[in-house]
Amino acid sequence: MKNRKKSIHEPLDHYEKELINDLENNEFVEVPVQEQDMKKYRDYAKYTLDKLKKDKRITIRVGIDDLESIQNKAIESGIPYQTLISSILRKFARGKISIGV
Repeated sequence: MKNRKKSIHEPLDHYEKELINDLENNEFVEVPVQEQDMKKYRDYAKYTLDKLKKDKRITIRVGIDDLESIQNKAIESGIPYQTLISSILRKFARGKISIGV
């Protein structure tokens, strides 16, 4: 539904009447921590965007048999194979898995 500007000749809806009534009776109260909440959510959004920017695309050569095995395991897990590979690399980088080299 489009947000269109109301004509001054249109009648007020229920919400608008209630708002005017609250304002006239000094019952309208601003949310006291609104600015703090807005800052907090802006910080969350900025952190998320900064985190997304840190992803880096790489190109690697993988044997066809290995790639097919990884793709089959990804299908069994119900996730895209590139997500599976990324997850394995992340776990290795954080020391959660190791390889026997």
